[in-house]
Amino acid sequence: MTDNLTKEQRHKNMKNIRGKDTSIEVKFRKALYHAGFRYLKNVSGMTGKPDIVLTKYKTVIFIHGCFWHRHKNCKYATMPGTNIKYWDKKFKDTINRDILEQKILSEAGWNIIVIWECGIKSSFDYILNSTIKQILSNQYK
Repeated sequence: MTDNLTKEQRHKNMKNIRGKDTSIEVKFRKALYHAGFRYLKNVSGMTGKPDIVLTKYKTVIFIHGCFWHRHKNCKYATMPGTNIKYWDKKFKDTINRDILEQKILSEAGWNIIVIWECGIKSSFDYILNSTIKQILSNQYK
């Protein structure tokens, strides 16, 4: 499959992809806030720079984009048709970094919740409610 955008158009698209405060992150954070949870966001001093840190519950939440973090069997985790070697290495590095960061946080006593972009898009209320249950169940560990 060839790219239907020019090199300049593709560069502009990729440059505009946000690393934090994406629309799904903001939507999810607002819902958590309205449910009574207080949190820190994008804590740069923590391993992995979690999207949401609930210090009271010793819980971190990562909201992963399916494309960048390679959600298995997800329609959003497509492989670009050009420069496949580059993308394959980039995706493998991202997956390995995610695993290492989560291991470090877990060993430090943090509870880790990973939420996928597709889940928020397709089943927001379910994902929110199950996340809240998971946060609260971690409270007494």
